[in-house]
Amino acid sequence: MEPTKLARKAPTGLKAKGKRLWSDVTGSYQLRSDELDILEDVCREADLIDKIEQALASADFMVTGSQGQMVVNPLIAEARQHRATKMSLWKRLDLPDPAASEDAPSNQQRAAAQSRWASAHGAGA
Repeated sequence: MEPTKLARKAPTGLKAKGKRLWSDVTGSYQLRSDELDILEDVCREADLIDKIEQALASADFMVTGSQGQMVVNPLIAEARQHRATKMSLWKRLDLPDPAASEDAPSNQQRAAAQSRWASAHGAGA
């Protein structure tokens, strides 16, 4: 992924948060088609999380369940699940960390070193 100076046009239907993410990433990196697909999913998840959080801002923490019992608002679980999905998508995109120094090992180098250590010390079995 090489730096580029020209952000790509955001996909149709993205809202403010998704458009901002799209612009930030495509303005900094040249992505392949498969990476653009993942980025679009990240942006859509960000928009959905934003919408859920807006709904939660005026919602009750506890709501009445199907049997009349009080239960945690289902939007809370949805928000958590969508945050986990977004994080998983970011990891699949695997963009370089701009805050990391050039001397710091990459994620791939770190994973390889941990694998070697685990194999050498019996943790990989």
